[in-house]
Amino acid sequence: MEKKGEWKDHLILMGILLGAAFWLNRGIEIKGLYMDDLYLWSCYGEQSFFQYVFPVGSTRFRFLHYLAAWLEMMIVGTHVDWFVPINILLNAMVSWTMYHMGRKLSGSKAVGFLIGLMYLASRLAYYQIGQVLGLMETMALWMGLGILWYLYRYLNEDGQEGRFLGACTLYFGVCFVHERYMALFPLLLLVLLMKKARKPLLWGAALGSFLFMQLIRLMAIGTVMPAGTGRTQVAETFSLGEAFLHALSEIAYVFGINAGPDYLNGCPWEQNPLSVKLLVLAADFLVAVLVIGFLFHLLREKDKAKRGKMLANTALFVTFIGLTIAAACVTIRVEMRWIYISLASSLLFMAYLYGALAGEKGTAGYLKRILPWGVVLAGYVALMLPVELFMRAYAFPHIYFFPEQSRYNSLAETTYEKYGPMEGKSVYIIGNSYQVSDFTAETFFKVFQKENRTEQLTQVQFIDSVWDFGLVDENMIILQEDPDHDQYIDITEAVRTMKLDTDYGYYYKDHWLDERGSLTVMAGAQGIIELEFIFPGVMEGGEEITITVGDEKTQVVPLTASTVKTQIQAEPWERVQLTFSCNFYSQNATEQRSEDWRLAVLMFPSAY
Repeated sequence: MEKKGEWKDHLILMGILLGAAFWLNRGIEIKGLYMDDLYLWSCYGEQSFFQYVFPVGSTRFRFLHYLAAWLEMMIVGTHVDWFVPINILLNAMVSWTMYHMGRKLSGSKAVGFLIGLMYLASRLAYYQIGQVLGLMETMALWMGLGILWYLYRYLNEDGQEGRFLGACTLYFGVCFVHERYMALFPLLLLVLLMKKARKPLLWGAALGSFLFMQLIRLMAIGTVMPAGTGRTQVAETFSLGEAFLHALSEIAYVFGINAGPDYLNGCPWEQNPLSVKLLVLAADFLVAVLVIGFLFHLLREKDKAKRGKMLANTALFVTFIGLTIAAACVTIRVEMRWIYISLASSLLFMAYLYGALAGEKGTAGYLKRILPWGVVLAGYVALMLPVELFMRAYAFPHIYFFPEQSRYNSLAETTYEKYGPMEGKSVYIIGNSYQVSDFTAETFFKVFQKENRTEQLTQVQFIDSVWDFGLVDENMIILQEDPDHDQYIDITEAVRTMKLDTDYGYYYKDHWLDERGSLTVMAGAQGIIELEFIFPGVMEGGEEITITVGDEKTQVVPLTASTVKTQIQAEPWERVQLTFSCNFYSQNATEQRSEDWRLAVLMFPSAY
C-alpha cells in the first residue's frame, strides 16, 4: 500500500520544489535584452532558421542550444518578461531530477528533497535564471547529470549496456550545447575500465561519440579547440598556473566560499559577515564528518565486492566533479555559473555517501537513518540555506550583469510598457554614462516589434540636454539616467509642459484647436516659433485666425489655403504665451470638447 501511494509523496515534494523555485527567484526580472542576450535575439530576428541553428563558420557550434533557443524565442515573441518564468520552470524540473536521483542514491525521500532544495537555493543559479542564455547552462547541466546517472546505473547494475549507450548519446549532444562538457570524455573510458567491459560496441560508442563530435566541429568551425570566454581563445590564453589557481577557487565555491573578485560573485569571502563565515565553516565541517564517516565505513567493509563497488562509485563521482572543475578553469576567469554542475554533482555525491552509511536497514521511507547521518545532512542544509539566501539578497545586485540588466529593464518599463508599440517613436536619452553601444541602441526595440524584426522602427538618440531639440510631440519619449538606482526616469511630460503648456482650447495629442485657445510655447535657440494650421473642411472665404502674443502683439493669419504656416519671432529660449481666436469652426468635427467653443482647426507648433 505504501508503494502504491508513493506517487502522491513524489507529487507533493515536487510541488514544494516548484513553489520554492519561484519563491527563491521572485526578485529576478528580464524585461529588456542586452549584451549576449540581445545578440542572440538579433541573430534569431535577422537570420533564417538554418543560419541561426547551424552557424557554420562561427566561433561556436552549439546547434542543440540554438534549436532550443529558437523554439523558446518563437514562443515568447515580444513577451520578454516570459524568459524568467521559463528559466525558473526549467530549473525546477532539474531539481525534480535531482530529487529522484538523490532519493535513489540515498534510499530516502527526505534526502532527495533536501538535495533538490539546495540545488535550487544555490547562489550559483544566478545566470540560469537571470539571463536568456541561462537556457544553455540549464540544458548542459541537465544533460551532464544525465550522463552521470546513466554511468552510475551501468556501473552498479547488470544488463545496463543501454544506459552506457545513453550516456554516450548525451555526451555527444551536450558538446553541441556547450563545448565545455567535452572534458567528460575520459569519464566514459574510466567507467568501461572499472566495469571491465569487453564489448567492442561499448568502447566504439565512447570513442565514436568523441571523434564524430570533433569531426563535426572541425567541419563546421574549422577547429576542435573550444573558444574561451570574453571573445578569447583557450589556445591563446591558457596558462597552467592560472588554471591551477582557478581550480582552487572553483573548489572553494563548491564549499560555499566565494574565492573570486566581487564583480563575479557579488560578495567575496573577505567581505562576508562573520556570521556567514561561521555558518559556511560549520557546514563544511559537517561535510568532512560525512566523508570521514564514509572512509571509516569503507575501511571496515569486509566484503570485497561491496568495497570495490564503493570505490568505483567514489571514483565516478570524484572524477565527474573533477572534470567539470577542470573544464571551467582553462579560460581567463572563473564565473559561478560554470561551477553549478560541480555543486549539483557534489550534492548527489553527498546523497550517495548518506545511502552508503545508512545501509539497507531501516525504513525505506523519508529517512533510512536519522542518527547520526540524517542529522549531519540536515545540519548541512540548515547551515547553508541561510548563507545561500543571504547571497541571493546581498550579493546578486552586485554581480556584474545585474545592474546592467536593471537598467535595460527600466528602459523597457519607461518606454514599451508605458507607451505601448514603439514603431515610429523617437527616444531621447539625456547623457550616456551607461555607455549604451550603437548595436544596443539600434536593436533593443526591435525585440518588441511584432511584424518587422529587421528594420529599425524606433530611433534612439543620446543628447546633452533638453535644449538639443524643439517641442515634444506625441512620438517622442524623453528619458534621463538615474545612475544611483541603475534606472531611467521618464521626464517626457515635464519637458513637454516646459516647452508647450496648454492653458485651454488646444489638444496636443491630436493637434485640434478650438475657436478659442491659449498655450505657452518655448522658442528654440533661434527664437523662432512656427505654427502650421490645417483646415480639414471646405472653406467659405474670410476665415481668419487672430493670434495675440503675450499682452501686446496681435497677428492675423488669413486661411487662404487648407494649409497655412506663420512664424513668431521671440528671444532664444523665451516662453511666450499665445492666445488664438478663430472666426470659424470645423463643420466636419464630430465632437465638441469645450462647453463654449467648437473645434476649429488643426495646429502643429514647432520651435527653432
